[in-house]
Amino acid sequence: MSSLCHTSAVLVVFMALAVSVGAEQLEEKSCDVIGDESSESQTERALLKKLEPLSQMRFNVTVEKGKTENYIYHFRVCREVNSSQHDFGGLVQTDRQGRRTTVIGRINETQVFNGSDWIMLIYKGGDSYGSHCSGEKRRAVIMISCKRGVIASSFSIISEEREKEQECFYLFEMDSSLACPAEDSHLSVGSILLITFASLIAVYIIGGFLYQRLVVGAKGMEQFPHFAFWQDLGNLVADGCDFVCRSKPRNVPAAYRGVGDDQLGEESEERDDHLLPM
Repeated sequence: MSSLCHTSAVLVVFMALAVSVGAEQLEEKSCDVIGDESSESQTERALLKKLEPLSQMRFNVTVEKGKTENYIYHFRVCREVNSSQHDFGGLVQTDRQGRRTTVIGRINETQVFNGSDWIMLIYKGGDSYGSHCSGEKRRAVIMISCKRGVIASSFSIISEEREKEQECFYLFEMDSSLACPAEDSHLSVGSILLITFASLIAVYIIGGFLYQRLVVGAKGMEQFPHFAFWQDLGNLVADGCDFVCRSKPRNVPAAYRGVGDDQLGEESEERDDHLLPM
């Protein structure tokens, strides 16, 4: 009985280890900005978070230069191109002739900054050059430009700068709406208040009409909400203006009085018979 329990415990331990290893493999690595975590700015974190919707996409571009250079460039935003190799390769070059793979830039050495309508993503720490650029490590620069209406498109390589002694790089570009600035509202505060007020009035009239008709059972003009109040609104406004705007004391009689019927004399019965022809 004890041996059976011991075997079961060993199996449980092995299963737990297998699950933890599988979970680590499934969890893909993301961009790590160059430097300590404490040195990362809020802007860099915000930009990486802004680019997160692109992380599940893969981008490829083929370049053919005669018979000697025939490459495919594979790119992912803040993810490894081939997570099974654990090489942090975020942008990888594959030679279609010899099937040789070269890491252009790694996501664990990332820089990111932006302008008004673009985001610059840089992967450093790629494989070393051979006879170019003093043998330094390769670097990929990806310019993400604003294009509204598309999440990502037009990934292409612009150039490879390798004729210098140092600071060589591969330059790529792509379009994405994620690089666009937030659209400012063209409505002023007054316009927003006016639209809100008009909407409330519409809700009041339509809702009140339906209530009066369907619940109260009103007909005709009585279907209008608070019909009696609105009917007397003119008198109420006049009384209010009279109360607020009157400059004289209320017990002082008005200087002008209207002419009443009692002030009119009797109608003259004089005839114009003399005007008639004889």
